[in-house]
Amino acid sequence: MSAVAIFLIAFALILGSTFLGTLLRSRLPEQHLSGDSKEVIRLATALIATMSAVVLALLFASTRASYEQTSSSVSRLTADLIELDELLRDYGQETVLLRKTLRDDIGPLINSIWHDDAANNNAKQLPHHRESVLYMIRELTPKNSIQSSLQARALQVSTDMAQTRLTLFAQPADSISRPFVIVLILWLMFIFASFSMSSKANATLISVLCICVLAASGAIYLIVELGEPFDGLMQISNNPLRSALSPLPLSS
Repeated sequence: MSAVAIFLIAFALILGSTFLGTLLRSRLPEQHLSGDSKEVIRLATALIATMSAVVLALLFASTRASYEQTSSSVSRLTADLIELDELLRDYGQETVLLRKTLRDDIGPLINSIWHDDAANNNAKQLPHHRESVLYMIRELTPKNSIQSSLQARALQVSTDMAQTRLTLFAQPADSISRPFVIVLILWLMFIFASFSMSSKANATLISVLCICVLAASGAIYLIVELGEPFDGLMQISNNPLRSALSPLPLSS
């Protein structure tokens, strides 16, 4: 389920509970909402609100850290790709075919990581392009010490790229636990229902509660979006990786 769908569902449920609280306010006897009963309701609401705030903060911190770590891995993969191409270029003309293969394999690499690109190209599978490049580097026959050092470094970089690619490929489509989100929405429904029961409905109260419902639903949306780094509106861009290597000269 997309983050937008979760946002709309959360907004509808919390807003519905708010209006339900307003309806209960007009139906319940006054003694149920005054005196000791009102104090207990206030304390229970404060308890649930505190737990909701803690869960929201923890979820946001966790998803934000995961998002930044994934973004760093993509940047590292892009840098390794550029370095590998430069190493192969410095190695000599023997690596022209290998460099072309490296460029041809960028598309499948992106499709294996980014869910939207994979869906558009009907190709969400784990490609073997990095292994083929790795094998081609191993098959190079250095003619001097410089080429030997370049080959050793290229092997190390390509191995690092393979490990990073596997880590990114294994990234779950949604790293947020659905039970957490469901429980959080239920808590927010209770909180806003309690808020709307605390006083008689009027235009100002309804407007403020609707804005608060929108803000709470927006917080859930941001958390879910950050938990999907390769999908949705806030996905990590693949443009730097796609344009990392310039086309080879025709003479190469």
